[in-house]
Amino acid sequence: MLVIRQQVTSYFKALILFNFYSDTMTTKIFLNLPVKDLNKTIEFFTKLGFSFDPQFTDENATCMIVGEDIFIMLLVEKFFKTFTKKEICDTAQNTEMIVALSAESREKVDQMINKVVEAGGTEYREPQDHGWMYERSFEDINGHIWEILYMDEMR
Repeated sequence: MLVIRQQVTSYFKALILFNFYSDTMTTKIFLNLPVKDLNKTIEFFTKLGFSFDPQFTDENATCMIVGEDIFIMLLVEKFFKTFTKKEICDTAQNTEMIVALSAESREKVDQMINKVVEAGGTEYREPQDHGWMYERSFEDINGHIWEILYMDEMR
């Protein structure tokens, strides 16, 4: 646990220094989510097409790559608790947040939800079609809610 924390700390220090001294760096987003079973969570998100950074993966955590500048740190609950004094949200009873990701088309939104269901997740609510925006939601195997949406910016 100490090794991964040192690696993550070193990484963030390097990132902060680079960001401070560089006018060209974009802001990176790191979202941290607690998970009950890391291996099952990696398996679930792998089936959805996500990849992981092995440099930041061990028995306590993994770094899921969402985009060039967007990462989700999936942390085993016991390890997640070392970062906060607050209790972890019981996702069976409460919602701590909703993660929303864009897709290239309506078809890609539907394809992702189909992959979610095949991988063991559940569709969270009925599809929402606002004409210019189409979205569907799912609950992952840890109870976190995600939205996949397509926005037609030409409408």
